[in-house]
Amino acid sequence: MIIEGGSCPPYVTSFDGRPFEATKAERPVSDPSRDEERDLVERAKRDPRQFGALYDRHFQQIYRFVYSRVREQTAAEDVTSEVFMKALKAMPRYQDTGRPFAAWLYQIAVNAIADRYRTLRPAQTLDDFHDLSVAGPALDDLAAHRDELRRIWALVESLPHQQRTALVLKFQEDMKIEDIAVTMGKSAGAVKLLIHRGVTRLRDEASSLRPVE
Repeated sequence: MIIEGGSCPPYVTSFDGRPFEATKAERPVSDPSRDEERDLVERAKRDPRQFGALYDRHFQQIYRFVYSRVREQTAAEDVTSEVFMKALKAMPRYQDTGRPFAAWLYQIAVNAIADRYRTLRPAQTLDDFHDLSVAGPALDDLAAHRDELRRIWALVESLPHQQRTALVLKFQEDMKIEDIAVTMGKSAGAVKLLIHRGVTRLRDEASSLRPVE
């Protein structure tokens, strides 16, 4: 689980130490069917050595999410390692509820990040924010220029913690409302309200932004 590079490392290693390239906008290496995913999960539940396939498949997206929240490489490495160690230990008790396996990993990640925020929240400035991969017209409509989009995501960091988490999972991680609800331990209606309030606040804050000449 070695990650090398600068503030957003270009390479990470797989569960068995093989290097592969990773970028912030990158999704899992493959997109297996639910049946294939279930097969991987069942094998990992029976034999911990089989967990490596799930680690390799989901590491990049979990690391990207964690990094977007803690904004520091070493902390992101530590938290991501903690997420997968907790997942590995909990695999025998994992129950398939019909949600993607990644939603369970995100739930562990959200809790791990919350634990870290209770003890330490790193200082951040506008220069610390990198361009994030965003999906969905609601946020795209807020800004027509690339620099403004960066500023929008900087504003996301000023939102209350739960609004911020809901927006990141929805627009950066492109998760379904139902999966966000499971990840955050809330109802779908509560998640929709968090997103609505967050986007409304962003619209208000973004109204003062002007295009960069």
